[in-house]
Amino acid sequence: MPLLATTSLLLSSASAALDPIVIKGSKFFYKTNGTQFFIKGVAYQAGFGPNGGGNSSTAYVDPLADTTACARDIPLLQAAGVNTIRTYAIDPTKSHDTCMSALDAAGIYVISDLGEPKTSIDRSSPQWTTTLLDRYTAVVDSLAKYPNVIGFFAGNEVPNNLSYTGSAAMVKAAVRDTKAYIKAKNYRAMGVGYAADDDQSVRAQVAAYFNCGDSGSQIDFWGYNIYEWCGDSSYTQSGYSQRVAEFQNYSVPSFFAEYGCNTQGGAAARKFTEIPVLYGSDMSPVFSGGIVYEYFQEQNDYGLVSVSGGSATTLADYNAFSSQIKTVAPSATQMSAYNPTNTAGSTCPTVGTNWNAAAALPPTPDKGVCSCMMSTLTCQAKSSIDPTAYGALFAQVCGYNNGAACTGINKNTTTGKYGAYSMCNAVEQLSYAFNAYYNSLSGSNKAQGCDFGQNATIVSASAANTCSSVLSSATAAASNGVSGGSGSGAASSTSKKSDGAPLVGATLGMGPYFAVGFTLIATISGAGMILL
Repeated sequence: MPLLATTSLLLSSASAALDPIVIKGSKFFYKTNGTQFFIKGVAYQAGFGPNGGGNSSTAYVDPLADTTACARDIPLLQAAGVNTIRTYAIDPTKSHDTCMSALDAAGIYVISDLGEPKTSIDRSSPQWTTTLLDRYTAVVDSLAKYPNVIGFFAGNEVPNNLSYTGSAAMVKAAVRDTKAYIKAKNYRAMGVGYAADDDQSVRAQVAAYFNCGDSGSQIDFWGYNIYEWCGDSSYTQSGYSQRVAEFQNYSVPSFFAEYGCNTQGGAAARKFTEIPVLYGSDMSPVFSGGIVYEYFQEQNDYGLVSVSGGSATTLADYNAFSSQIKTVAPSATQMSAYNPTNTAGSTCPTVGTNWNAAAALPPTPDKGVCSCMMSTLTCQAKSSIDPTAYGALFAQVCGYNNGAACTGINKNTTTGKYGAYSMCNAVEQLSYAFNAYYNSLSGSNKAQGCDFGQNATIVSASAANTCSSVLSSATAAASNGVSGGSGSGAASSTSKKSDGAPLVGATLGMGPYFAVGFTLIATISGAGMILL
């Protein structure tokens, strides 16, 4: 069939209503016929690299709302033998009906990350707030109606070395609260997972942490961004055999969330000889397939397809990938015959030199609590504050009196202690600190104490009668902490991709500015403490 005709058919046909994918034990299955499902995927999003860094100016184009691109690309994805795409940032305010229907008709499922460049968990200044929860649940709401959505990633490569292990607590809280939201909304089962990088210093601890504790905070699936197989490698030389040994008893599905090393001659030289091994008898009992990075040819030279002037041209590695993925036939089991024995979660890593995320997690963000807190304040931060000033203002107010004004917004991932209002947005947290400092003053000092360079103002407190009990409950919950499990963990070895595209992950557009404040505050408050 000509490409134009195929495209027209895909975009005009009614949804084929793909059989939803469900999870049992450590495997994926088609819900209706119970056949095991293996991901044969491609990362599909142009314009940025999906790492948990901090570039708040990074824009993005929602690939599931770009109907022109979908009409151009879905036939090529289908022709290559793809059954899953991974998207890294979608716009929940836009319609995804056309692209999702076309993907459904082409037999293609979707796994989407929940964040976007300005609103996701930033490893350098991690937090879990009402603004982030709103973003993540909005993505769930926008995609829940499509049967070809497998699930979501709550984070991508956030704790990617020993410097950032504390950020895992924020991501795990996001997993917990997104799972709870899906259940509360009575949506069909959709998994919430995490995509980890392959850094040998932290990968074992990260895998254990997201799989430990109560089931409500455990991930539903594990994505591994792994670039160990480069050129003509092998099951043992690549380290794949070690990864299989590490995950053979993991209690949830594991798969490669990104793969496709390009260090041996760039994208054009990729042969994808790892594909027969990944879907072969050594690996398919443990790993449920993988997602090749990436569809679009960009500066980082990982593309399967080159797009120019609205037209798409397949590249050498597209043909190599397609020829390999179409020939695999992994040994599958039926859901009815599968009785998982690896049902126990992992033991949580021990907090210490190489791990700074305690089992107790940050509180679930609650706008009602934050609103009540704000209504009790007489000194508040102005909503017009330039976000670039946040870091310096937090450093200023939390630097007074040994940080006494910031007790209610402290975050300590090492001890698992979180202030009752640490989950509020930036202006609310700053208002809390301003007000606490203001109330510590007296006489003439107090008259000038609510200014902070004209960034604060006096207002009339007007708390509702119900706020007293709301705030008391929030304070009590923060004092008790939120359990996520306990225990110990270990480590192992790797190689990694070098991604030349921009980074994703600045929190609320303020990550770099918060980092300035944290650097100043840390000298006062001690390691492990995050004051935002």
